Amino acid sequence: MASSIASMAARRAAILTTRFASPPSSASQAASLVHRRGLASAADHHGPAKVDFWKDPMNPSKWKEEHLVIICWTGWGLLFTTAYKFATGGKKKEEGNVVEASK
Repeated sequence: MASSIASMAARRAAILTTRFASPPSSASQAASLVHRRGLASAADHHGPAKVDFWKDPMNPSKWKEEHLVIICWTGWGLLFTTAYKFATGGKKKEEGNVVEASK
């Protein structure tokens, strides 16, 4: 097991030294050194373009995802705050003896 790991490491080191020691002689070798991002790409390329919610407020299916999230969280917060105020009776005024400062 240890010998296979050592041989694999030696093979990789040899490949890296030959790859970086001399400049690539052909375009295919140069292309193999270019980093490719793979599946990491921008958001939706297919389907309708997403817009800000204030540009089309009556059509949530066209909103950008982050705007939809902000609006949903705001709505849930408003709902819970209203329910809490309703359940607890809201903020009641304290009627106490007010002491006035005399001159």
